[in-house]
Amino acid sequence: MLEASHYESLENSEVRCCLCHHRCVIAEGKRGVCSARENRKGKLFSLVRNRLVAANVDPVEKKPLFHFLPGTMSMSIATAGCNFRCSFCQNHSISQLGRGDVPGVEVEPSKVVGAALESGCRSISYTYTEPVVFFETAFETGVTARSKGLRNIFVTNGYITKEAARDTKEFLDAANVDLKSFSDDTYGKFCGARLNGVLEGMDNLLEAGVWVEITTLVIPGLNDSDEELGAIAKHIASRSKDIPWHVSRFHPDHRMLDRPTTPVDSLDRARRAGEAAGLVFIYTGNIAGKGENTICPKCGKMVIERLGFSVLSVALDGGRCEACGNELPGCFG
Repeated sequence: MLEASHYESLENSEVRCCLCHHRCVIAEGKRGVCSARENRKGKLFSLVRNRLVAANVDPVEKKPLFHFLPGTMSMSIATAGCNFRCSFCQNHSISQLGRGDVPGVEVEPSKVVGAALESGCRSISYTYTEPVVFFETAFETGVTARSKGLRNIFVTNGYITKEAARDTKEFLDAANVDLKSFSDDTYGKFCGARLNGVLEGMDNLLEAGVWVEITTLVIPGLNDSDEELGAIAKHIASRSKDIPWHVSRFHPDHRMLDRPTTPVDSLDRARRAGEAAGLVFIYTGNIAGKGENTICPKCGKMVIERLGFSVLSVALDGGRCEACGNELPGCFG
């Protein structure tokens, strides 16, 4: 256990964590919302630093990232803990810590990077839980990875502060941000967070020069109205119409077992909302064979054909459409 980054000392041995928008004020002997950072005698310590609970080799499309090194593999790692309490979390067994012992196996960053290189990966993804919670691990691993020619990816809820996002310039290349809703009430009731913090965090990553794609899990009766889908699409388009938007199918999980699987029609409505907002790249998730291909917006030719997490064919030359020469936004080499 080592001293944490991104915190400030306060009076009476309290500290303020400055990694995420909760900005937890933590009394001596207590932990923050994420349960992964603890105040010990006026100093903040990470309880999860380099303590991995998951390590797998995944297609980068699983993140999902469709405009970042398509068809390549990514070494995916996580520690325990999360700063959200999402009722529909699919990784709740590792994201939702209690106040007891923190699980994990200590693995040094150099070992993660070595394993990624040996596995033929082009990147390392900090995923499954919330990478901002294990920022020190991501930073140390990411800087080492970049020195070896590997790229780095966050799969995140977007609650990162400006100061933490500024430091991602040292290592982070891409991020998929979950924009779960456009309702502050929904974020408060079902995630234990605030919408504005997510929107600010997304802007912070964009300002840091990170390639960003957005995912919205479309949940029946929660965020699937035409009004809300339209608001999400318009907000993304207000930042850039080239930001890919992944609209994904919900399956009941964790504490949200009372809602049905998302109807295909809802995903089609989300696509129409994105198109109406002017978004150029809209993808459907969790339904293999539907809405997964990348189409050149200039000539209409298919430039990346996908099935599930697999890339079947690529018709790009250094990021340009082979048919018309149009350059697509993203990182393709």
